[in-house]
Parts: sequence; structure tokens; C-alpha cells
Amino acid sequence: MQKQTEKSPDNTPLAVVVIVLTVLALSLGDALIKFTSGEFVIWQIFVLRSLLVLPVLLVLLKFKAPEAFSIPPAIGWTALRSLMLVAMWVAYYLALPKLDLSIAAAAYYTLPIFITLFSAILIGDRISGLGWAAVFIGFAGVLLILRPKTGEFNLYALLPLVSAVLYALAMILTRTRCRAVHPLILSIALNLSFVVVGSAAALTILAVFPEPREGFLLAPWADMGRAEWISMTLLATAILIGSVGTAIAYQNGPPTIIGTFDFAYVGFAVVWGLVFFAEVPDLPSVLGMTMIVLAGVLALRQ
Repeated sequence: MQKQTEKSPDNTPLAVVVIVLTVLALSLGDALIKFTSGEFVIWQIFVLRSLLVLPVLLVLLKFKAPEAFSIPPAIGWTALRSLMLVAMWVAYYLALPKLDLSIAAAAYYTLPIFITLFSAILIGDRISGLGWAAVFIGFAGVLLILRPKTGEFNLYALLPLVSAVLYALAMILTRTRCRAVHPLILSIALNLSFVVVGSAAALTILAVFPEPREGFLLAPWADMGRAEWISMTLLATAILIGSVGTAIAYQNGPPTIIGTFDFAYVGFAVVWGLVFFAEVPDLPSVLGMTMIVLAGVLALRQ
């Protein structure tokens, strides 16, 4: 009989299919965020989406890992990780109405480069020559997209980079302080944080800022009719597929391979940007995106 402690064999084809379908769902969800940014306010998305997701996560936890149904052993670190990820999504979502979807996606997917750098600085991992090549190629790609010395520079393009930094720091925290916490508990903690932060922000804005309020950050909550609830359910489905699908993919395949296919998000973002928003990236942006994807793949393999 096989021991329970033995690691189950990889199922790489399954993992690749799952990660591609996962980033397909996530990219569609982000395109919907961009599409509805003039309708919903960001805090409304955070609160209502997570309230739809939390019951599903609790049911999954009850049947998949009932023994993990408890207060996390590293509750303080888990809370800090969740707040960092909430801040990451705030920065990324605020960028979406102001940027082409493909540009935002490419800038955000510098995150393997930041993970490589922060792993070396904070926990002493060694960066190989391949890793340093990834860092330089990736940041050269960022410069091509941002073009800071031209009139085309868009400050909002810095927000996905902020998101990448926050995500990388959160992943380092996950690795060093939250390794004993079940993935479903981490996901539940994150969605609880979305509800708490979104509610607190909405109440603060209501108390501090006078009417009329406008914009993705300050506008009043939209009235919820049938169409709005359908949109919110789709957003909840996308984030649920993202959290569960990512875990399944990385549990069943080598991280270097799965991480490479994770970059399919950038390709999907280009497609959705063209289909839904008639966005056609120019040649320097395409070159920059290509360099960032190449750098991310190299960083994963260093």
C-alpha cells in the first residue's frame, strides 16, 4: 500500500489545461472589471463579489479539508498577507479604466522578476546569471511600455507595477510565514479582507466626501438589478476559478512549466482588449510585452 506521506505523481497535462482555463477566466473577469468600471465602484465589487464567493469556499473547506476549519496558526501574518493582496487589487483595478488591458496585464506580469529580486534580498535566495538576465530584460520591456521620456507616458501604467511589487511581497510572506496555513483558509481570509476593507472604505467615503461623487474610487454604489447581479456573479465566478484553479495547477505540475503557461493571461488580455475595447497595441508596446513575458519565463527557470 502506498504511504500517505508520499507525494502523488505530477499530472502535467491536467495542470497545463487548468492553468490556461484559469487565466482565461481571470482575464475575462478583468476585462469585465474594465467594462463595468463606469457602473460599479471598486468597493462595491470587493464586497459583493466576496460575499458571493465565501459560501462556496466554506463548503469546499468543509468537504475537502474539514480538519483545517480553524483559526490560522499564523493569523497575524495571514491578515497582513490578505491586506497586501487587497492593496494589490486596488492598484491594479484602478489602472484598468485608464490603460489598455494588454498594457496593464504586461506591466503586472513583471511579478516573477520582483519575486526573484525580493527572494534574494529578503530571504537570501541566490540569483543566477539567468535570473539577472530576466531582471534586465524585464525592466527594459517595462521602459518600452512606459516610455517615461516621451509625451505618451501614462502615470497609471505605474499602478500595475505597484501591484506586482505587492503581490511579490505577499508571495514571499506566504512562503516564509504562512506555509502551514491551508490554501482554502488563505483564500477565505483574503475574501473576508475584501469585505472588511471594501465596507470600511465605502463608509468612510460616504462620511467624508460630499455629493456628487464620481470615479471608480469614490462614486456611489450602483443600484443592483438583474443585469448588475449577473455581472457580479460572473466576477465572483472568475475570482473563484482563479483561486481554486491556480492551486490545482501548481499542485499537479512543475512550477516552472505551470508558471510559463500562466503568461497566457497576457495573450488573452491582448485578445479581449481588441474584441471588447478595439485596443491595438503599438509596435514598441508589443515588443515590451514580449520582453516581459520572456523575462518572466527566464525568472521562473533561474
